[in-house]
Amino acid sequence: MSIAERQISALLRQVASHDVVELIHPFADWKTFGALVHIAECYGFRYAEVRHVGRQKEIRIFLVRDTSPAAQQRAAATAAAYPQAGGGGPVPGMHPGTLVPLPEAQADVDLVTTLIRYDAAGSAVNRKQLMTMAWGSAGLFLLLALLTGKFAVLLPLAVLTPVFLLGSLRIGTARREKLGQRLAAAGCTPVRDEYGRDRFVRPGTAGQQTGHTA
Repeated sequence: MSIAERQISALLRQVASHDVVELIHPFADWKTFGALVHIAECYGFRYAEVRHVGRQKEIRIFLVRDTSPAAQQRAAATAAAYPQAGGGGPVPGMHPGTLVPLPEAQADVDLVTTLIRYDAAGSAVNRKQLMTMAWGSAGLFLLLALLTGKFAVLLPLAVLTPVFLLGSLRIGTARREKLGQRLAAAGCTPVRDEYGRDRFVRPGTAGQQTGHTA
């Protein structure tokens, strides 16, 4: 069984027995996550959110069971059409044995992949915390320079450390803005969820809430 088939099998085991699906796969790329989310949504789930967990900021993607009649009808139709899914058989929207989208599923996979990347970029960056770290590090190195007299070493650090942190923040913000522009161009609606996070809702899902995985 290929890596893709194992990932699909693990996903469908969760789909069959859980109301919340969690995707971890530490070595998966964004397109793989997008493909897995597409498959899960064919089985009556919907993408909820991205979280960065632990000191290593491991990416975890969450989906929740969609209880709407349309989603449940879609799940029943998918299960009937793909009876061997998870056991090496075909799955909706993918070339057999892979997580490579079929042409008819490519646009949806691309859109959800962009949505995941946008949410992940927002989850990874705490602007207030990073600003505090940048200016706090500058103050700390200046204080150490005054206390130790090692100006040649500590003054450059007092300048370069906040420059690096603030530069990283600026680059991350610019990348997220570009992803947001792509989502808006695709017809997604900007919203602010119950946690105050800036999110996007895909066309046709405007009535659905985001992020209910707690």
